[in-house]
Amino acid sequence: MIKQTMTSPFTGGVATLHSEPSSLVFRKETFYFIHQFYECQDTHERFSTTELDEANLAQVYNQYRAKYGIPFPEEIKHIRQHYGLSATKMSEILGFGENQYRLYENGDMPSEANGKVLMSIMNPDFFRTFIENAREQFSEDEYAKLMAKASSWKTGKYPQFVLDYVFNYNRRTAYNGFATQSIDKLKNIMLFFIEKENGVFFTKMNKLLFYTDFLAYRIMGKGMTGLSYKAITHGPVPLRWDRIYSFYDEIQQEIVQFPDGRAGTKLVSTSSPDSADFSENELEILEYVFERFKKETPAQISETSHHEDAWLKYLNNDKLINYEMAFTLKAI
Repeated sequence: MIKQTMTSPFTGGVATLHSEPSSLVFRKETFYFIHQFYECQDTHERFSTTELDEANLAQVYNQYRAKYGIPFPEEIKHIRQHYGLSATKMSEILGFGENQYRLYENGDMPSEANGKVLMSIMNPDFFRTFIENAREQFSEDEYAKLMAKASSWKTGKYPQFVLDYVFNYNRRTAYNGFATQSIDKLKNIMLFFIEKENGVFFTKMNKLLFYTDFLAYRIMGKGMTGLSYKAITHGPVPLRWDRIYSFYDEIQQEIVQFPDGRAGTKLVSTSSPDSADFSENELEILEYVFERFKKETPAQISETSHHEDAWLKYLNNDKLINYEMAFTLKAI
């Protein structure tokens, strides 16, 4: 995980993480992003790491994908896995180079033309055309199975209206961190915090999700939950958070009465999160956010969030918080 400080390669002293607005020309087009770098406190020389370079470039790549409708790597992989084809076979069917599909799954950026092909085959009607054109590459049995899978294609486990209900809209932009919008992954993130804290009050869960998403964006160039956020009186909260917390059967709402007569709603569950849903980086982020805020009450973490520029800038307007505000986080 990207650290705030590290050892300077120039002096062996301390180097601190900094960020500044910058731009990069990618495929003859200028994209603006927040450039992260380390600076040696003694010499003021700047340097980077592979992890930082990847996070910086991810911001540009994500903008390019969103602008030109190019699927993200996990979407490209999902298409192939549904049909049970190898990456090499997918390349053959689509007319790509032998290893091209595998490279796209691993994060290489397709050309705009190939990107449009990849986006089109997310529609099974279009992919059936490619299968028909490549019919001679398959046995009769293989061809029949592929056509059957194309006819039973689903873009995901949940229908679109369910995704719209939870995530409001499904375009991957800077207002939802360019993250995959997964019903199950969001559930597992919430279950992670519920299990760790033995239940989480609404107010605190709102802030834990906010810090998780924005820290993930700062480190990886994309969020984790797929949620959008707005600023209200008590701090940043997920859009439609009330719908989200009442959606899952595995998560219950428990009314807790306090000695002073007040009451609060706590999210509880007997289910555990599926850690297979998270990458190593994502697990580190979740653990870091938990450790940072585990001793803070809902009121305290709410107060902490009031010092964030993401809240101060967007309070009292209806705009969604741009994930670029991740680079201004003060608490983590």
